[in-house]
This record gives sequence, structure tokens and C-alpha cells, in this order.
Amino acid sequence: MMPDPSAPAVALPVHAAAAPADRARPNYRLLGLLALGHLVVDTNQGSLPALLPYLKAALGLTYTATGVIVLMANITSSLVQPLFGFLADKTARRWLLPLSVILSSLGIALSGVAPTYYAVLALVMVSGFGIAAYHPEGYRTATQVAGARKATGVSIFSTGGNIGIAAGPPFITLLLTGFGMPGTLGMFLPGFLVAALLMAVLPGLSGPLPARAQTAALAPKTMVGGMSLLVLVVSIRSWTQLGFTTYMPFYYLEVLKGDPRMVGTLLAVFLGAGAVGTLIAGPISDRVGHRRYMVSVFFLAAPLAVAFLLVSGVWTFVLLAVLGFVLVSTFTVAVVLGQAYMPRNLGMSSGLIVGFAIGAGGVGATALGWVADRWGLSSALWISALMPILGCAVSLTLPEPRSR
Repeated sequence: MMPDPSAPAVALPVHAAAAPADRARPNYRLLGLLALGHLVVDTNQGSLPALLPYLKAALGLTYTATGVIVLMANITSSLVQPLFGFLADKTARRWLLPLSVILSSLGIALSGVAPTYYAVLALVMVSGFGIAAYHPEGYRTATQVAGARKATGVSIFSTGGNIGIAAGPPFITLLLTGFGMPGTLGMFLPGFLVAALLMAVLPGLSGPLPARAQTAALAPKTMVGGMSLLVLVVSIRSWTQLGFTTYMPFYYLEVLKGDPRMVGTLLAVFLGAGAVGTLIAGPISDRVGHRRYMVSVFFLAAPLAVAFLLVSGVWTFVLLAVLGFVLVSTFTVAVVLGQAYMPRNLGMSSGLIVGFAIGAGGVGATALGWVADRWGLSSALWISALMPILGCAVSLTLPEPRSR
């Protein structure tokens, strides 16, 4: 998207550059604050896969019932995000930022002491709504202060979330192994502290944004076809990512006969490498092009995923790290590309990519649970490993965004 010299600057108390927002350098102080909240919110989201084996054992669940927990988490945390994105495009509701941090932490914290399966589902949904509320407003604000290098700036915000996703499994595993199921209550403390910090600086996040009519007049029209294809591409990637994060711990324990204490580490390797990939992907995709980067990643993902299922021992961790680095690195690039397809609706586009498309992968995770119950865990993971082939084919059809 070419910068428009007439675009109005974003008025924020933390001093943005005097140049128009599209030409300004990233506001690193504000991006860092938003990334910290993103880290805590996604720590709660990332902890769920490591919590599932404990819930399955404590409540005597099937794989299908375990997959339904993932489905409920994704419906509330992801599929409803376009609604929050629509509201974010109408007017800033930044009071949602601290509230969403509290809700995301509270649901996960209480899930370990929930007395029934249905109570777990309800608490996972509470956490999911908190996660859903944070992302569109956070991404919209991050994009507006990211300057001309959108992917670079937004990658800082995204990296906070991906670090949280990676930190969630070992953190909750440490709590569970140390204190049993009540250990999940420890997840509430980081949420409370960061929500208090956001509340303290909330007046500084309440500056006026460019008027919606002005933004619409400057931006090109929505590319419906391109956005539809991108949602499909991200859904396919999400199917692979959620398939691995949901069922890889069971595969490691039951097929590879691994140490239960290493489950959190296994997920942290995959998601931690993805966090590094997200940070590195921003500057690279700004140089080579966001569409070209998406195609390249899918071309590499399938061989790496297949290779992971053919090895054992230390190579399991090595290939898992490389796969996470490659696959998860598309997270920021997809958001920026989606905002280029829908430049008049930044919140809605973020909700569709971060929310709806990723949430659609949760439906795939539930279907994979059905496959695992009938044909084994290996079958479910093989399906996940081969999905990037379809993603590569679809990504080749993505159009280049229109410039202003």
C-alpha cells in the first residue's frame, strides 16, 4: 500500500512522529505495551493444549470430547473475533484491553478446579471471549502506529502473542506438576498484574483516531476475492498448526513413549520457534512481498511436517522447531496482507484472519479427534502434515493487493 502524504496522523499522548501515520516510524513504546498484553492473553490460550491431557485423565474424556474443548475454545476465542473487529472499526473501545486480559486469565485459572466437563467448557468459553476481545482492537492500534513498514511493526505486537503461546505450555505444566490440578489458579496472577498496568496507562491509549470517513476516502476498495482466498489459506495453516499442538502431546506420550514432564517443553519448542519466526518474517516479507512469502512458507511446511513423523529421539525436537519456525511465521504476514485487502476495515480484517480463519482450524481439530478415536493418533497427524500441500496450491491464487 503506497503511503498517502495527506493521511492524518494518529493522535496519541505517547508522541507519534509528526509525519502521517503511513510514513512514520513504528511507535515502539506503544507496540511494546500492546505486545505485553498480547503475551499474557496468548499465554492463557497456549496453555490449553498442555492442560488437555490432565483434563482428559481427571474427567475420563475421549479424544472426541477433548477435541470439543478445543472447538469451544476456538469458537469463542476466534470465530467471534470479526464481531469485535467490526466494533473496533466503528469506534475505539480500548477499555476492552485490560478487561480481556482478566477474562482470558480467569477462565483458564479456574478450569483446573472445575468439577465437571461442562464446567470446563463454560470456563474455556469465558477465557475465549477475553482472547477474542483483545486481538482486533490490539491489532488495529498496532497497525496504526506501525508506520510504513507494517509487517515489521505488527510483527512486534504479534511476537508478544507468539511468545505467550510458547510460554503457556511449560508454565502451566510447571504449575500442574508442582501443585496438581489446583495449580492452574496460578495463571490468574500474571493476568491481574498486566491488566492493572493497562488500566494505569489506559488514558494514554484513548487518543482520537482518524475519522472513519477520512480513512475510507483515502483507502482503496475491499478485495473480496483476495480476502476470501486468504481466509481459506489461513484456515488450512491453522488446521495443521492446531492439529500438531492438540494431538502432538498425546502422540509423544502414547506412540513415542516420551516423558510426561517433557510435554510442555515439546510444545514450547514448536511454538517458541514460531515466535522467533514471526519476528524475523516481518522484515523479510516487507522486502520480498507478503504474498510471495506466504507461498514460500507453504512450499516448505509439508516436507518438514512429514519428516517429523518419520523420526524419533532428538530429531523430533529439531524438526519440530524448524516446522514451528516456518509455519507460524506466516501469522503476522497474513494479518498485514488481510489489511491490505481490506484497508477500510482494519479491525474487521484482523478479526477475520486472527479470529475466523484460525477458529476454522478448531473445527479441523475436532474432526481430527474423531479420526484419532477410530484410526489412531498417527492418522490424525498425517492428515495435519499433508494439509500444507493444499495450502500451497491455494496460496498461489492470491492476488497482489491494490495500492492507493
